Amino acid sequence: MYPSLENLISGSPNVLIDFYADWCEPCKWVMPVLEDVKKHFKEKIKIIKIDIDQHADLSKSLMILSVPTLILFVEQKEVWRLKGFDTSSVLIKAIDKYVAL
Repeated sequence: MYPSLENLISGSPNVLIDFYADWCEPCKWVMPVLEDVKKHFKEKIKIIKIDIDQHADLSKSLMILSVPTLILFVEQKEVWRLKGFDTSSVLIKAIDKYVAL
């Protein structure tokens, strides 16, 4: 079981949360994209995966209405959200606006 949202996002200045479900096919497609994002940003970003079925209260509190949904928190504040996913280069460019390398 995951701790509260505050505990999840307090350990790192930049946290990207991937809300997914095991039954969601597009959620599986985002995995290699997130690996590219992780390689690009290295230790500058922490990526956390949250299963919406196992953590319904957290998902509901953040109004996750579809999966995959990616949310970027910088200094514990939501700064960016994407419903669905895109290519690695598009995600990196979007996140790069908030995360200094």
